[in-house]
Amino acid sequence: MPNVKKIFMVSDLRFDAVQMFKNNPIKLAKGFIRLGHDVRQFSYFETAMGLSPLRNRVVARLFAKNKADSLLAKAIENYRPDIIFISFVRMLDAETIEQMRQAAPKAVLVGFDGDAWPQLRPGRIDAAKKLDILLATNDGEYLQTYRDAGVSKCVFMPNSCDPDIDHRYDVENKWKKDILWTGYIEHNPGRYPGEELRYEIVNRISKMPNCVVHGCCGKPKIGGMDYLYAISGAKIGLSINGDNNIRLYHSNRLTQYLSCGSFVLAKKVPDTDLLFKNGLHLRYFDTAEEFFELAKWYLEHETERKKIADAGMKWTHEQFNGVKIAGYILDLVEKGAYKAPWNSVL
Repeated sequence: MPNVKKIFMVSDLRFDAVQMFKNNPIKLAKGFIRLGHDVRQFSYFETAMGLSPLRNRVVARLFAKNKADSLLAKAIENYRPDIIFISFVRMLDAETIEQMRQAAPKAVLVGFDGDAWPQLRPGRIDAAKKLDILLATNDGEYLQTYRDAGVSKCVFMPNSCDPDIDHRYDVENKWKKDILWTGYIEHNPGRYPGEELRYEIVNRISKMPNCVVHGCCGKPKIGGMDYLYAISGAKIGLSINGDNNIRLYHSNRLTQYLSCGSFVLAKKVPDTDLLFKNGLHLRYFDTAEEFFELAKWYLEHETERKKIADAGMKWTHEQFNGVKIAGYILDLVEKGAYKAPWNSVL
């Protein structure tokens, strides 16, 4: 088969219930395979922890990281990949990436950052400078931070979904709620800038009847299939980032809520209509007052709510599935650019 790429993916493959269906590299791996390419995956953090005398991150960094780097480099040397796809998992640093480069000097090294505030994550920017291409789920201040640091090629790439598993489910009544939120009410306020609007809205939802929050306000996190059931059963899903001033930036919460068929009320971010159209795929809001007004109206108008929820799910499945996003990444590697509904050429 002509032009089959060998793609080596370095990520975190833990079977953690909370992260099981949020793992973007797994969705992309399926996409690469369905496009006809060969994919091998290396779970870096779990390898280091397994080699550590104690299952402790500090101990693992001291006594097992070098062994994990050596095993990783050897696997790459044996496989001789065309592309090495790297997510910024814990303990992976610039030295790790340099060893990958030496093991496969002809490979294109592509990194993917789905986090906010890269400058506050130790070693993140130094690691990115070792890459050929950096992908990020924003095209604003965070990506510009990498550009200013000298990262060679920085490109926006949105989160993906897997329609095989990320879709609306028929669920029991216990999952049927008016409004859903999953995640922290705020990030560590001592480390990251806060979003007061997120705190205000989530805190109020947590006290409302027939509404539910998971992972904050004294409520445990939700994971596994229960996570997908909770989204499917919610009439409204709230999407709001820790920072909502970044161009095209949304956490994977937005893609997952839409792909699982919930009607989404999302905090507007700059140029967000390039991804999802207001009033067609979802509804955007700017203030807490606007959020609760929209929520009340759509809870009282089921036909309109369902129409937008269905359109949002269909659009997300069509435009943000793992095969489509994997294709954009391959275009970027092979042609230097890709075309998508949210851009002409990047």
